Amino acid sequence: MSMKKVFGILLAGGTGTRMGAGVNKILLPVDGIPCIVRSGAALAPFVDHLVLVCRPNEEKEIQQLFEHTVLPCRISYASGGSTRQESVFHGLQMLEELFPEDHEAPVLIHDGARCLVEASVIQDVLDSILLKGSGIAAVPVTDTLRIAEEGLRCGTTIPREGVYAMQTPQGARLRMLLHAFRKAANDGFTGTDDAAVLAYGEEPVYLTSGSRFNLKLTTREDLKMAEAVLEMKRSLSFPEVRVGQGYDVHQLTEGRKLILCGVEIPHTHGLLGHSDADVALHALMDALLGAAGLGDIGRHFPDTDDQYEGADSMKLLERVITMLQEHGFRPANADVTIVAQKPKLAPFIPRMAENLASALDLPVSRINVKATTTERLGFEGRMEGISAQAVCLIQEFSPASVS
Repeated sequence: MSMKKVFGILLAGGTGTRMGAGVNKILLPVDGIPCIVRSGAALAPFVDHLVLVCRPNEEKEIQQLFEHTVLPCRISYASGGSTRQESVFHGLQMLEELFPEDHEAPVLIHDGARCLVEASVIQDVLDSILLKGSGIAAVPVTDTLRIAEEGLRCGTTIPREGVYAMQTPQGARLRMLLHAFRKAANDGFTGTDDAAVLAYGEEPVYLTSGSRFNLKLTTREDLKMAEAVLEMKRSLSFPEVRVGQGYDVHQLTEGRKLILCGVEIPHTHGLLGHSDADVALHALMDALLGAAGLGDIGRHFPDTDDQYEGADSMKLLERVITMLQEHGFRPANADVTIVAQKPKLAPFIPRMAENLASALDLPVSRINVKATTTERLGFEGRMEGISAQAVCLIQEFSPASVS
């Protein structure tokens, strides 16, 4: 069964007044990464299209941040309004304009200042939308609540049973959100969050499990707490490790150079391709991108783009490594197998391994390059083409700890 589209709206129109930073708080670094980038990277794996709502005078700066951050979704930009509610409405209207046939699609609305939101919280909200029509991340209130009377005199106690503090993401079907936000705009109603607007539009509102770590950065103390939470999580867990696998094939033809792992190899035929057709590096890049959940080389370096015609695959590999670093990963090892009947590749393997070690910033002992034949079986055995397979390990790291 095919999954419907999922949309996201990321709100980046804050001011940072209470933060006292002099700039929008979502632009401040949290453990070395801008807050808004962390928020976008958290939401992006769950959505097909993300609308980033920001102030017009900050749109260019935010776009530049995301141009250097590879996300597994498309991004559009919308201008923020004078209130949070108006900003969300602008994002919803953009989605309606871009996707007029997808009114039943789930929409996740998230505050850019909540950059520590966990994947489980986002998934719970999305599951609730798919099952019930809406989902609102929330946590039960644990503190005693009292009403302050004049002069801060302690007044009536508010029972905390069944009382929840709202978080984000919050969301519902696009149709439901458009109806509720249009009604609120027409009636002049202003809610404190998306749940309030949905309720005003008489749409069903369901709560899901939030997290105490899902902090909203408002003050300097919040920023310190966020960095402390990240440090605590690192100290309590092993770095995330992921495995990637890549495979590629290129046809042999006359009049082309044969380049494997960045090494030009003397031969009567070379590999046909839009770039330099380095089949071994292409397999390795796919393995690295796959391990990080970032798609494949066809997505990032399409053969329909003239800028990649004749491109040096070693340069493309450098860009892939940069993408991994922007997502908090770095290679730990790589194992590449090249399948070719001819030429004999053994004399060139040490140079290949050195090239990969340099590009991946690893010792040669963590790189392995092998060559094999198919005993004249298959297209490789008939010398019609060369294939390559690659397996790699990537490891999570803290960008703030890298000089």
